[in-house]
Amino acid sequence: MSGSFRFSSSLSPVQSRDFPKMSFFNPRIQVPNPAPLLKPTKTANTKVVLPGIVRVAASEMPVTAGKSAAMAESGGLQVDLVTEADLKENGFRSTRRTKIVCTIGPRTCEFEEIEALAVGGMNVARFNMCHGTLEWHRDVIRRVRQLNEEKGFAVAVMMDTEGSEIHMDDLNGAESAKAEDGEIWTFTVRAFDPSSCPERTITVNYDGFAEDVKIGDELLVDGGMVRFVVTEKIGPDVICQCTDPGLLLPRANLTFWRNESLVQERNAMLPTISSKDWLDIDFGIAEGVDFIAVSFVKSAEVIKTLKSYITARSPGSKIAVIAKIESIDSLINLEEIIKASDGAMVARGDLGAQIPIEQVPSVQKKVVQLCRQLNKPVIVASQLLESMIEYPIPTRAEVADVSEAIGQQADALMLSSESAMGQYPEKALAVLRSVSLRIEKWRREEKHLDTTDPSVVSSSTPPSISEEICNTASQMANKLKADAIFVYTKTGQTASLLSRNRPDCPIFAFTPSTSIRRCLNLQWGLIPFRLDFSDEVESNLNRTFSLLKARGMINSGDLIIVVSDVLQSIQAIKNADHSFSIESAYKAMQASSWESCSPLWSRVWLVLKGRIMTNLMRSTRSLSDDASCPVCGSVHMTFAISGYSPICLAPFSLKILSTRLD
Repeated sequence: MSGSFRFSSSLSPVQSRDFPKMSFFNPRIQVPNPAPLLKPTKTANTKVVLPGIVRVAASEMPVTAGKSAAMAESGGLQVDLVTEADLKENGFRSTRRTKIVCTIGPRTCEFEEIEALAVGGMNVARFNMCHGTLEWHRDVIRRVRQLNEEKGFAVAVMMDTEGSEIHMDDLNGAESAKAEDGEIWTFTVRAFDPSSCPERTITVNYDGFAEDVKIGDELLVDGGMVRFVVTEKIGPDVICQCTDPGLLLPRANLTFWRNESLVQERNAMLPTISSKDWLDIDFGIAEGVDFIAVSFVKSAEVIKTLKSYITARSPGSKIAVIAKIESIDSLINLEEIIKASDGAMVARGDLGAQIPIEQVPSVQKKVVQLCRQLNKPVIVASQLLESMIEYPIPTRAEVADVSEAIGQQADALMLSSESAMGQYPEKALAVLRSVSLRIEKWRREEKHLDTTDPSVVSSSTPPSISEEICNTASQMANKLKADAIFVYTKTGQTASLLSRNRPDCPIFAFTPSTSIRRCLNLQWGLIPFRLDFSDEVESNLNRTFSLLKARGMINSGDLIIVVSDVLQSIQAIKNADHSFSIESAYKAMQASSWESCSPLWSRVWLVLKGRIMTNLMRSTRSLSDDASCPVCGSVHMTFAISGYSPICLAPFSLKILSTRLD
């Protein structure tokens, strides 16, 4: 796989001077209220359990809840009542798999407004450090934490750094400014008091701005939403004429085009992480944010340096680093950057200002596919529902764009200005939620399941036991039409591997860690629960099934695949130790009675764990789930070890789960 992405440096038609100007308008269409969810058909099947290993990711917020969600806690199990009500009413298949990130701003910063977003489907709250003071961010982050504690949600917090790029000032506190065709505006490095700032004058944050720009250059604001041409330079002031009118927003990004090419030299010497960014990062570490998104990443070294810094400042911290793909430098070093990071964000707005806009869709698809292969969550961001900043209904084109990102099976979609300062933040969130549910349901009904072979998806990572088991569990769930996959995880890694396979059923991730529960809320298809559990697998299963059945979240007859990365007690097998050989493991399995469920479960579990499992896998010549088992004739996972007849796992699996959900 190549580490770079080829792209053209030619000028996009929209950026061409010869392209005819057209007045901007937003077509409005009247659409009915989002279609209600159809209750899925329940599949009553024989129950199956597969021992294994997995990691998880996110939680689902419902579509129907109108009341404030309250925390439901019983026996150490934590889940918000919104998720619980949705599962009871609509069943497993109704859950939304695509996660939603909402940027918090002036329109959505109060406790009641944040709660409304959480009830509406927000999985991650994003804080853009370009705007607001540290005190403001601290207050709002603590409101999110308060909401989680009081209402049982698992909303994660993402801090997005400003980055060392040229941008405008905050427009002296104004929410926006309108630039009309032909107007003369001044861009300067001088700072003004709000009361003394001349009309149509904007301060730029880059001291070398006036020296770098040349007469005739084109200045693109916010990726081309407004365009100026430089007509004159007077000391620190650059005089420009508006050629494409539009709305100027505070701290919008600025890019320059000269001779139909992007001018890159202007910020080549600027660090990716500025001195302000480091102060913001210290703030984020102190506040315990879950994700730090790094703007304008140029190389993998930036990500590695930041991760080392976080580890040094906060040993044991679970803060994940997200690389924002929004520059040519990011594309040149794409694979190395994603490998070094904990996830990626396709920031299409700034990216579209640095490459021809017609290439943005192919770059988006490339990044989504690469992140999935490398098992990293990916967010598609910028201008998803831009028209809803001002209007209550999106354009058809915006809905089609959102549908395409969902069809590509990105982990998450992100609202920016739509939720931070738009007129209709809750309606914008409702659009993403309803479109996600509809497209995901359509893919299942039309059998547009992901047919990517797990070996192809995982071809970029070294093979591992956990990976093989997760691949098999996901395929097994699809073929048997399982209602859900349950995964017990202390690190989240096993749930993440399951999510990468994009199984047709939802993944319930049980973890004792509150921070891991929040982090898992970013990944596709994962519904995270906080559950105190032990290292005794059977005890965890019995307890979970009892709690969920008592609350009506699962029913007798539901088909559940169970995977876990929690170690079973070694005393479960007599005279067993870590030097247990392949031969003794095999003989122990063959000598066991198929009817004794508990001892069998213990033996199978140990054989599938630790060094025993490692030795078995190294000696395995076939691990197949697409052919009939030579022992029982059914299609399921089979071990064929050199020198021994095949081992059938069906008796273990079928016996165990049939004792749980009957």
